[in-house]
Amino acid sequence: MKVLILGGTTEASALARAFAERGIPALFSYAGRVAKPRPQPLPTRVGGFGGVEGLAAFLEAERITHLVDATHPFAEQMSRNAVAAAERTGTALIALTRPPWEPQPGDCGQPGDRWQRVADIETAVAALTGPPQRVLLAIGRMHLAAFAAQPQHHYLLRLVDQPDSPPPLPRHTVTVDRGPSPWRATGRCCASTASSAWCARTPAARVRQPSSPPPAIWACRW
Repeated sequence: MKVLILGGTTEASALARAFAERGIPALFSYAGRVAKPRPQPLPTRVGGFGGVEGLAAFLEAERITHLVDATHPFAEQMSRNAVAAAERTGTALIALTRPPWEPQPGDCGQPGDRWQRVADIETAVAALTGPPQRVLLAIGRMHLAAFAAQPQHHYLLRLVDQPDSPPPLPRHTVTVDRGPSPWRATGRCCASTASSAWCARTPAARVRQPSSPPPAIWACRW
């Protein structure tokens, strides 16, 4: 038995620790989206595989018997590649997913909260139409350019790494923070963890991926 964990989430790190503690032969793989990925207690590789063919070749070369897809809910292409590569090589595949996010008593269940569920990033951008506001984006750097369509706002960007180039938003503030530790901004908003979010008396939008539980990303105004 030899396992390959496609990681990048808190759940993947927890699984890696469990495998290491039990002595289960396993490898851990990061996509390479952040400059300094969290160290793992397993042999670790960083970077892409080169599509379905590259992943299938890796599974065969490393004699992987079990593949665990514990990638971020937004990594849809990687999940599709994992399914195809597992089918091609006859590798057992398990997808580690998060339960759907729901407001929790004492968090987003406060009277006066205004949560709006949206289907995708484009709909979240459209939901910000209106006069200038202060907007928190905890969505990583890959989708920031879409919000340039709403340049009237001041954006607080929560990023894992300091950006190499200025974000494509005319008014913004960057805070570098690695989840899932709870954190708050002064005023009415906000705190976030990997599987929940809190925002009191503040309009907020949470992105729902159509093929997976809602990821731990959200946008809110305060």
